[in-house]
Amino acid sequence: MKNKAIWLAIAVLVIGGVAAVIFQGRQGALPSQGGRHGMDGAGQAVPVVTATARSGDIDIVIDALGTVMARNTVTVRPRVDGLLARVAFREGQIVRAGEVLAEIDPRTFQAQLDQANGQLERDQALLANARLDLERYRGLLAKDSIASQQVDAQVALVRQYEGQVVTDRGLADNARLQLEFTRVTAPLSGRLGLRLVDVGNMVHASDSGGLVVITQTQPIAVVFAIPADNLPAVIAKLQANETLVVEAWDREGKTRLATGKLMTADNQIDTATGTVKLKAEFSNAGNTLFPNQFVNARLRVETRHGLTLAPVAAIQRGTQGTFFYVVQGGRTVSLRPVALGPVSGDVVAVEKGLAPGEQVVIDGVDKLRDGATVRVSAPGTRPAGQKAAPRSGWQHNRQKAASGNKG
Repeated sequence: MKNKAIWLAIAVLVIGGVAAVIFQGRQGALPSQGGRHGMDGAGQAVPVVTATARSGDIDIVIDALGTVMARNTVTVRPRVDGLLARVAFREGQIVRAGEVLAEIDPRTFQAQLDQANGQLERDQALLANARLDLERYRGLLAKDSIASQQVDAQVALVRQYEGQVVTDRGLADNARLQLEFTRVTAPLSGRLGLRLVDVGNMVHASDSGGLVVITQTQPIAVVFAIPADNLPAVIAKLQANETLVVEAWDREGKTRLATGKLMTADNQIDTATGTVKLKAEFSNAGNTLFPNQFVNARLRVETRHGLTLAPVAAIQRGTQGTFFYVVQGGRTVSLRPVALGPVSGDVVAVEKGLAPGEQVVIDGVDKLRDGATVRVSAPGTRPAGQKAAPRSGWQHNRQKAASGNKG
């Protein structure tokens, strides 16, 4: 029995030793957990890219999708019916108000004017003769040679001819106006569209299509909608007669097309979307804006001064809320909860939790924890083992400044 107990104790010791060796081997095969303390797999500091918070001004901007609208759009139609004899414009041409665009065959209207003028001359001659007779009759009446009834009849005849002459003048003026309408002119200045009718066709004043469409593009307008919550601030500025700047950017938001000013706001809120329409005007001197073009409108409501600014790329979010990784002493990072303000482009205002001059991590945060050891890389470089991230405008400006200092 005693020997059996000894052999059992020896077996337990052997099994325990083998288990210890296996456990230690597995522990050696596991990856290093140093990343939890800010170290990478090789036990080195985590490389990061940082940016320095600064004090400055920031624009309060409302971004919205807008549509370019011509200030005026006119479909040019003939005022009279006739044969289209000549087209005097080029498609896409810039025209001035009053320029001749087309001509309708004028011969019929010239004949009507000649007829009206002839009728006028005949009635004027009859009126002149009736007035002479009236003067003679009055002389004879003074000598008591004719009855007063004959003089009264002559007075009525003179008035009849005077009325006829007035009517004839109206008919002549109307015929002259119809003749002028055979020359179709531009009612306003603007850009012409495509020709809608060819020479040789019969055109009518009742035609719905017209001859061509003119759009007034200088100045031009952009209509965009903003949330109703932002309306009070905008209305307050408009009522104070302050100029609110509006910028029009391309659809990708990379190129600024034009700069204008806010003109007015709509008189009601769209209940379906909770937005209200605003209208801005642009001089469009370079013709960069085109009717019905989609643009990104940026309305600058106000400018706030003396704020702490940091790049948007530094913003991190977690269960504890919004925070930055702030570099301490150039070697470690601390997790800093912050209160953010307005955002403008790639810059955010920090209302609480960050001071100007402090460094925040903008790239390489994947392995960071509170208190991690870091190695600060030059701005614009990529930390080892990480994919390239899109470069923000903040990084671009820092690189540009650095290269300028070197030069």
